[in-house]
Amino acid sequence: MSRITCFLLLAVLAGVPPAMASDLINADFPTTLAPHPVPYSVLAPDGYKDGPPLPLLFFLHGGGGDRSALERMRNNFDDLWKTGKLPKMVVVTPSVSQRCFYMDYKDGSEKWETLLMGPFREHIQKTYNASSDPKKVFMMGPSMGGQGTLRMGLKYPDKFGAIAALEPGIEPILHWKDMLPRHRFWRDDALLETAFGKPVDPAYWEANHPASIAKANPQKIIDSGLQIYLDVGDRDMFLLYEGTEFIHRLMWDAGILHEYHLVRGADHVGRTVPPRMIEALQFFTKVMAPPQPDPVADQARKMIIEPAKRKYGILDH
Repeated sequence: MSRITCFLLLAVLAGVPPAMASDLINADFPTTLAPHPVPYSVLAPDGYKDGPPLPLLFFLHGGGGDRSALERMRNNFDDLWKTGKLPKMVVVTPSVSQRCFYMDYKDGSEKWETLLMGPFREHIQKTYNASSDPKKVFMMGPSMGGQGTLRMGLKYPDKFGAIAALEPGIEPILHWKDMLPRHRFWRDDALLETAFGKPVDPAYWEANHPASIAKANPQKIIDSGLQIYLDVGDRDMFLLYEGTEFIHRLMWDAGILHEYHLVRGADHVGRTVPPRMIEALQFFTKVMAPPQPDPVADQARKMIIEPAKRKYGILDH
């Protein structure tokens, strides 16, 4: 009898289900919404076909990346599932055009947002036993993936339960006319014109800018109950702490609830990114299993804070 067989037998006898490896599935999705069939990877936990549909997580890669981003995170997902720190879910990463912003181009030549929000999403849900309940559909990603996550999440807040945008590639402005070189020094005219029209259409840019979307429709986002997580490093080499701080303040002032992490000493790439990704994933755990009320804090509010606020007419945010 092999050592592996012995281990499995002992686990069964002890009543402990042995930890099984996830499945990493690579496939292509045929579509007319993109220039070519879309390669994608799905990471599915053991037993994903056996029970009710699992939550679905869109894990969007950054600019210049591809579906291999999911393979690099595979061990992290496995560890979180095995330790119970993350509920089992179906995770999918599509390979999109390298710097497409996950958006529909103004000229109609590529329609990534339409693809991901429509036929691709439906394909993943039907093929891999993933939930079609919007409250069990999540999206996250870094950099360009963070930008796409914010844009689609804020545009369609009733289509997601939660989103997590890490170091999102967004600018700290609301209008194209306010764009400065420091906001886009890594994006040339040709790149922006590919997506937003040549010359850039200011109205189309604004309609697809996450901060402008949040500014225009705060109540829609609030009413949806969408849970939002923001992360950025205070040493981000692309200065993305400016855009992330900007949308954080905008959402705070509008009453759009969210969790915001400004990570001390963290850059856009490097050793701080993996642990930040893991922390963002655990945000979804809190969304699916909200923490219980805190009786100590509740008592302090009731006995001390609320009477004092009423006395001076102070309202909560």
